[in-house]
Amino acid sequence: MSEPVYINRVSSFLPNEPVGNDEMEEFLGVVNDTPSRVRPIVLRQNRINTRYYALDKEQNITHTNAELSKIAIEKLGLSQEELEKVKFLSCGTSMPDQLMPSHASMVHGLAFDHPIEIASLAGVCMSGLMALKTAYMSIKSGNSSNAICTASELISPTMLSKFFNEEISHRKLIEEKPYIAFEKDFLRFMLSDGAAAMYLSDKIEPENSLRIEWIKTYSYANIQPACMYMWAEKEENGNLLGWKTFAGKEMSERSVWSLKQDVRQLNKYAMLHFVDAVESSFEETGTKCEDITYVIPHVSSMYFYDLLVEEFNKREIDLPTDKWFTNLTTVGNIGSASPFVALDEFIRTHQPKKGDTILLIVPESGRFSCGTALLTVM
Repeated sequence: MSEPVYINRVSSFLPNEPVGNDEMEEFLGVVNDTPSRVRPIVLRQNRINTRYYALDKEQNITHTNAELSKIAIEKLGLSQEELEKVKFLSCGTSMPDQLMPSHASMVHGLAFDHPIEIASLAGVCMSGLMALKTAYMSIKSGNSSNAICTASELISPTMLSKFFNEEISHRKLIEEKPYIAFEKDFLRFMLSDGAAAMYLSDKIEPENSLRIEWIKTYSYANIQPACMYMWAEKEENGNLLGWKTFAGKEMSERSVWSLKQDVRQLNKYAMLHFVDAVESSFEETGTKCEDITYVIPHVSSMYFYDLLVEEFNKREIDLPTDKWFTNLTTVGNIGSASPFVALDEFIRTHQPKKGDTILLIVPESGRFSCGTALLTVM
């Protein structure tokens, strides 16, 4: 029987000061010199009050994605001697600083002084959970005795108004209404920057350790076209045209590089697959609702929090919201880092007791995937 794996430390890093709803366009800028008409609607639905940007009001980037991860690793509080014994690093993000080298390579170069095995996990929100699973499997398989994993996002620089002005100018030239499509504009007011890190080991620390019982992930790409995408455009039949299809001028005029989401598809299918994954993981592992003490669900908006409750109730899954914890309204949606930033805050503020279990539920709408993980407080 393989040895257990423990999360011995969890940390998070949120850059700069929290940004309130009325300040957002002071950081992101206004497109076409006109405040967004979408912003009040989006904020009313997502109920996010503050978020964090690795930006200043002059739209300068204050931290790279790799630096966010590095600081989160530092906040784990490991000594230099402990850091030198780390054998494996896995890093998940949907927003690396560059296509090449890999994100994990860049984090390794900033955070460690010795050679180390690395893994970079890409995707959308589940890339962080996949980084955790990769670190977990490294220890579980005997490949390493310990590991650090990170999840981080630097999304705000892609939402700056200056990047959309050429599209607006082009639309004016062809006499289209000069505003950004809703699929682009609403995301400008949904997302946040930040990072989380975890230290895993085959040995338990005296306090605050979490034993990983299992991690399950499911992709529904076999039945769904892409819903959230970037550096691509979606055709009527659901196929994606990647950026290599377009000439350089087209990419600017159509903001091909921007993050987009098919809101109609999201509303129709997101919660169905979210709950499908919970049902499947419980069935595979023999877990029952009464086994769960706390639930940390990653949702992009409190609008979906309410829909998730409805879907659980519809399927008679007894996970009442008095077991749930989210900090979405105060830190914003940090994508792949969100579940672990929430886990860090939950442990610090709720101090769960020995034997309590924590269920993480992490969906992503890229082409619809969802992962779950069960942790036990030691």
